[in-house]
Amino acid sequence: MDILFTSSFPVSCKNSSDYNLTTVCTNNQTANSTSPPLANPPAFGMSYFTMTLGTLSNLTALAILAHSYSRFRRRAKVPFLLLASALLLSDLAGHVVTGALALHLHLGRLKNHGAAVTVEPPQVYCKLFGGCMVFFGLSPLLLGSAMAVERCVGITQPLLHPAMVTMTRVRLTVLLITFTALTLAGLPLLNVGNYKSQFPGTWCFLPVNGPLSIADASLTLAFSTLGLVALTVSVVSNTISGLKLLQARFKDRCVKSNTARRHGAFSSSSLHSLDVEMMTQLAAITVVSCVCWSPFLIYILTSVSRFYEGIRRPRRQCEKLLLLALRLASWNQILDPWVYILLRRAVLRRLLQLLQPDRALFTQSSSYRDSHKKQISLH
Repeated sequence: MDILFTSSFPVSCKNSSDYNLTTVCTNNQTANSTSPPLANPPAFGMSYFTMTLGTLSNLTALAILAHSYSRFRRRAKVPFLLLASALLLSDLAGHVVTGALALHLHLGRLKNHGAAVTVEPPQVYCKLFGGCMVFFGLSPLLLGSAMAVERCVGITQPLLHPAMVTMTRVRLTVLLITFTALTLAGLPLLNVGNYKSQFPGTWCFLPVNGPLSIADASLTLAFSTLGLVALTVSVVSNTISGLKLLQARFKDRCVKSNTARRHGAFSSSSLHSLDVEMMTQLAAITVVSCVCWSPFLIYILTSVSRFYEGIRRPRRQCEKLLLLALRLASWNQILDPWVYILLRRAVLRRLLQLLQPDRALFTQSSSYRDSHKKQISLH
């Protein structure tokens, strides 16, 4: 999901106390045609900047992953790279598609700038927009959890990893995730639930605030539950993998014999550096996803729960909170690619040289000696 064009249009309203989806009045009453014209048209500069930044960032990260795939074509990193590429492609497509749909609605509101009544988008358009929001919102979360599980298996069970995590199974996992997200997003298109225009009329999503039908509540709960489960799986898997890497590093420091290190599960320095690089990237992705998505998912879950408990909150406050949570979630597609751009071994090595120049020099000399010894042994 892109940073939506969500600037509000101020309208003069009498006796206003709450927001409405059909107008921007702070009341459930509809402004009449004699109301003053709208003022202060919204600025597009920030929205265009975030769309351009997100698109270029995802394209740059995809190029980096493509280069890494050509280097590690036959190594254990390939399944991780395939899942990461699917994640970035989902981020890129969601960023462009939802951004274009939101831009169309925003331009329509700007065209009707002199009207006091905000025209809601057509139902077909709103269903398409809402389906894209659900699909491109859920897919990255599920792909991120699949990446975490893959790395957990690769680090905790390195001998079983090649047999368990094959390229065929990884491709089937990507297809299964796509099918799951597409099914949930497509049910309202089959009249199972519905999508509705959300405040301030520039995006569509599953109903969250106000009266909810059983189908709407079920779909909304399914979306938030799947997202929270995906985040939980990512956090648990990354925690297990991180503890295993720390244990292996501690064991490597304790063992002084080269023979013992050569027969250990995590003996290879190149494999260890690959694991550290992938775990660093995966941990950063998980942190970004949790920070960006947790408020939106938790708000949806609590909002539906409050509705069935009979708890009512001011509509204006609910719409503002939902909009704020959506803006935070939309940054996930912009920040994800920067994980692969910044947290690469070349960048991390350069950072280590800046922070600890003596240690970095020792590491380089050690790696040179190891490579020199290998060349001598070959001769």
